[in-house]
Amino acid sequence: MKFIVSSGSLLKQLQLAGSVIQSNNALPILDNFLFQLAEGKLRITASDLENVLTTTLDVESDSEGEACVPARILLDTLKTFPEQPLTFVFQGEAGVEIASDYGKYSVNSFSASDFPRVAALEDASLTRMPAHVLFSAIQKTLFATGNDDLRPVMSGVFFQLSAEGSTFVATDAHKLVRYRRMDVQSDQTAEFILPKKPLNILKSVLPLAEDELELHYNNLNARFSFGGFSLTCRLIDGRYPNYEAVIPRENPNQLRIGRSEFLGSVRRVSLFSNKTTHQVRLRMAGSEMQVSAEDPDFANKAHERLHCDYAGTDLEIGFNSRFLTEMLSNLETETVRMEFSQANRAGLLTPEGSLEEGEEVLMLVMPVLINQG
Repeated sequence: MKFIVSSGSLLKQLQLAGSVIQSNNALPILDNFLFQLAEGKLRITASDLENVLTTTLDVESDSEGEACVPARILLDTLKTFPEQPLTFVFQGEAGVEIASDYGKYSVNSFSASDFPRVAALEDASLTRMPAHVLFSAIQKTLFATGNDDLRPVMSGVFFQLSAEGSTFVATDAHKLVRYRRMDVQSDQTAEFILPKKPLNILKSVLPLAEDELELHYNNLNARFSFGGFSLTCRLIDGRYPNYEAVIPRENPNQLRIGRSEFLGSVRRVSLFSNKTTHQVRLRMAGSEMQVSAEDPDFANKAHERLHCDYAGTDLEIGFNSRFLTEMLSNLETETVRMEFSQANRAGLLTPEGSLEEGEEVLMLVMPVLINQG
């Protein structure tokens, strides 16, 4: 088994695949890449048992075969090379020899038969969607997922696919994001929860996709495929909470404000907030919003005034500044709208303008109780 490959192209594909490999694998064979060579194409697979990533690149070869190669030393070596052709020669139990412009390097290799194979998705359904749509959905929702091991269903993004459109939801019980695409329909109605790790992998590789991707899924697993790339992942088992029930329907207090101006103010003022609650206060009246924070323990205090368009009764409400910053940073529109009902009820944040046709974004943030003392 022998092939010649561009060092830069190989490194790029190995770095993608390497994002799956854990530092403490239960099976030692999972510390390796599986190389499969046939018809001038090198297929590279990495796995942690729950996630399997496969990518393919063209090489110069007239042979075929398969073997496992240690991931860490291969990645570290390739990072040191400038762009050049590399020759890989697999010599059975003698390992693999790599020849570069500088010299030769030998590393151990292992039998491909020990590497776990990708499970077939039985009775799988198929949905196609533009790659940029899934990228936007992940980008808008991933930051809102939870980290509580006792509530694993909230540590991923909830997918709802139907003939009416596609909805992606994430929440950690303090903040919530609902991202809808009415222009992306599915023949089958389905609901499943995708874990955080494959979402992060997809976020890094989806910008490489030029067109649409295929999503195969059943009750246990999902597979995302485009070009020579494939990611198979295990779904989170459990029922997602009824997120619609927490979205307030009657919100008579309406605020419109410039996103960048609001974000900058929250970032500055929050530097003076309590380091436990990170609370900033918003006081709205007429065409003015006051943004303030204080930390009595250190005698820190900040206050800013912003021009806005506000319709409703005078209102003061407190929020965790980190949540507001995350939400405003994940929007691109020049103007945002906030809606409130009462100071102790959730606030809604939505972008105004510059959205694609069929696209809808709703963000919800729970208030922090204002200490009046």
